[in-house]
Amino acid sequence: MNQLRRTLIAAIAASAAPVSLVLRAQPRGDAGYSTLANALPVDNPGKIEVAEFFWYGCIHCYNLEPAIEAWVPKLPPDAYFRRIPAVFNERWALDAGIYYAFESMGLLGKLHRPLFDAIHKDRLKTDNPAAFNAWLAKNGVDPKQFETAVKSFSVQSKVMRANQFTGRARIDGTPALMLQGRYTISAEQGGSLEGMLVNASRLIPLVRRSLAEKK
Repeated sequence: MNQLRRTLIAAIAASAAPVSLVLRAQPRGDAGYSTLANALPVDNPGKIEVAEFFWYGCIHCYNLEPAIEAWVPKLPPDAYFRRIPAVFNERWALDAGIYYAFESMGLLGKLHRPLFDAIHKDRLKTDNPAAFNAWLAKNGVDPKQFETAVKSFSVQSKVMRANQFTGRARIDGTPALMLQGRYTISAEQGGSLEGMLVNASRLIPLVRRSLAEKK
């Protein structure tokens, strides 16, 4: 795990974007969202992307999770949802690596919510190697296979990209939503955690019109 920590620290150092390249978000009055000067890349440019920046250690992200789980299945057919683990420092990078390792191992569906529960209900510390490895083993995951996955080039690349996205999206905390790489919504702008999802739903038609105009 010490090697893992050194690898993740190196990833954050390598991916730190120069201040001059950071895109600034422009608030839209009381519209409930901010607009980035230049849109960030999305996974599927032909559809409406709704992304959530989160951290496993964030209690507000944990409290939002049930609402996210209920809301995502109701998204229109031309929209999709993805999570981006926010990376502000090496501690957050550690958990981003865990998220992407689970993804690479095909375990997100099985372990994403249980890890959230373990952290916030059972006080699991993901930066405690012995405790975290014991949790992995309890959930049927070989700690050595997990460490191989988390140190892989693909996972490390995703951690670096998440770090870059966190800075360029100009968010200052979690949870935060981002639509089509351009519009960001903070909990403050939503008025509440659930209000963030309401604002996102209201933005979807705007993004849809924007996509139609580009065709």
